[in-house]
Amino acid sequence: MATSVKIEMGTKDKLEQLQAAIKLETGKKVTQQELLDRIVEREFDSKESLIDSFRDDFEGLSEAEIEQFLSGTFASGSAIGEEDIDRILYEEEALDE
Repeated sequence: MATSVKIEMGTKDKLEQLQAAIKLETGKKVTQQELLDRIVEREFDSKESLIDSFRDDFEGLSEAEIEQFLSGTFASGSAIGEEDIDRILYEEEALDE
């Protein structure tokens, strides 16, 4: 069962170039449908790289960026434990209710 899929003109041009290269090198004429089927099948088998191509390119902060971020922080000189943080957060929350 065939379904229509809209593609950009540039993509269609590339499909036509691939069709021509296949015809030239193998002597076989393939349809764009056959070509797309083969491309999807191959990419599905190695889908990790395809999935990765849609990920953000953010790979973390550089050392300089981390240093710049941390340069705005300071130690207050007072040790603060988890109990103190919980008490401050939850007592304040209880007072607001």
